[in-house]
Amino acid sequence: MTNRLLCRKQMVVDVLHPGQATVSKTQIREKLALMYKTTPDVVFCFGFKTVFGGGKTTGFALLYDTLDFAKKFEPKYRLARNGLLEVKRTGRKQRKERKNRQKKVRGTAKAKVGSGKK
Repeated sequence: MTNRLLCRKQMVVDVLHPGQATVSKTQIREKLALMYKTTPDVVFCFGFKTVFGGGKTTGFALLYDTLDFAKKFEPKYRLARNGLLEVKRTGRKQRKERKNRQKKVRGTAKAKVGSGKK
């Protein structure tokens, strides 16, 4: 199906793979890119479920017209999965300590505590 508002094609993908393990999303991206004559970086595959007993997997795919539209409309976590966005995270312990410091103050002071200054 073509979605002109979001500048993409969207489809349900059925993969038949009898006697094999579940096909990786990168392989599916490359195959769809070949079928629709585009590059794999504008293809986003997600939500794949394998049928009990194996042999068939069903999921969803989005093919954007350009990479700019993909970056504009796709959620950040899906861009990160495809390697188009680098998510920088601080350490787990630092995040927890910051959260606990913020709990001790009220209002706009939370931003000052969160930035690292006490």
